[in-house]
Amino acid sequence: MKELIIRLFPNSMLQAIQDLLYRRKQLFSSPLITKYPGDDASVLQCCIAYNKYGGYCLPWSSVHRPAAQTILSGEVWEPKTIEIITKNCGTGDIIHAGTYFGDFLPAISRACSSHAKVWAFEPHPENYRCSVITININRLDNVEIANAGLGFQEGSMSMLITDRIGRALGGGSKLIKSDSQSQGQSVRVKVLRIDDVISSDRNISIIQLDVEGFEQQALAGAMETIRRCKPMLILESLPDEDWLSANLFTLGYKVKGKVHINSVLSVA
Repeated sequence: MKELIIRLFPNSMLQAIQDLLYRRKQLFSSPLITKYPGDDASVLQCCIAYNKYGGYCLPWSSVHRPAAQTILSGEVWEPKTIEIITKNCGTGDIIHAGTYFGDFLPAISRACSSHAKVWAFEPHPENYRCSVITININRLDNVEIANAGLGFQEGSMSMLITDRIGRALGGGSKLIKSDSQSQGQSVRVKVLRIDDVISSDRNISIIQLDVEGFEQQALAGAMETIRRCKPMLILESLPDEDWLSANLFTLGYKVKGKVHINSVLSVA
């Protein structure tokens, strides 16, 4: 039969048929990443991507952002930050804010000891929904996530979620003092104090904050926990020198170095 087909069809036609069959196989064996075509705002626009740590739900609105692009390519975002967290968490809990779509969660969750937890905080509504899905994809039962930002007092604040031309800020969304539309679109979000969330029977080994310049306010709401546990601090933005001297250096904290753009402080 094979010889008959070869005699009946020229090589060029056989090659075209083989190419067509190959493309058909690829079409049905590869995932199709499609976008919801409707206008129902309640539908979460997202896609799923994977790297060596697990699966992630990425918001479509910010797939152009560097962290999302890294995960979409199958790589790890801020691998050295993840490494320092996983190597130093010991038997204690990890506080992780902002979570974005959960790009750190699979790695740091699985590094925790059997009774430890990850306390995650993400105020952006869409990013929070994606983080919850990331948690479910990976069955991260030790992650407690709150749809809230962190500050020195409980309340609510405006969060800037797009730039001036409407592009989503993704993980760069930040808490702001006013709803100035000239800066971009903003939403109202909940703000919590770490000391109100973390009970006195929990041992915190690491506080990692990537909260777009709001680190000082978040730490101010965590001072009881910091005094009690003396956790390692991994901060994208350092508080001002006077605040550090008055609140952290007096406890024995020192700036130990940098990992990616983050400063690492500890008492050890």
